[in-house]
Amino acid sequence: MTEFWKSFWEIAETVIIAAVTVFLIRTYLVQPFLVSGASMAPNINHGNYLIVDQLTKRFQEFQPGDVVVFRYPQDPDTFYIKRIIGLPGDRVQIKGGEVFVNSQKFSENYLVLDIRTFGGSDLVLAADEYFVMGDNRDNSSDSRSWGPLKRQFIIGLARLRLFPFDKISIINRPFYVH
Repeated sequence: MTEFWKSFWEIAETVIIAAVTVFLIRTYLVQPFLVSGASMAPNINHGNYLIVDQLTKRFQEFQPGDVVVFRYPQDPDTFYIKRIIGLPGDRVQIKGGEVFVNSQKFSENYLVLDIRTFGGSDLVLAADEYFVMGDNRDNSSDSRSWGPLKRQFIIGLARLRLFPFDKISIINRPFYVH
């Protein structure tokens, strides 16, 4: 009978170590995210399976163009994915279908050609606020409708698309000329 218990405890120990490891990785390092909706199309589509980096936000600041996953401020049980347009302290304006950050036209080469950004906005972001928008501007609930996103709601950066398999890719931040 002692051989049985010895084997049982070895298996239990392995299961416990694996469970704790998975918990720590998903809580502090990375976690999966399934995209629901078309607000980031055509760059990130409904049904895409992403890996979200939760660690980087602890050591470096977000940058314009970063794609972030966050809890929707008006319903923290709901998760959104959007692109950061404005950083803390920035003045973000939307006028004439164009986006301006600190009075300079914001270059967005990842958008569908000739897309217009509707809505009016002119605000200066507080020290813990970001202005976020979906790439599919006509089909996105974002900072244009519910205001700036506070840092506390951001879970992490979308870093990797794992599914669909023919679209596996790293999600890079676009290069901006300031």
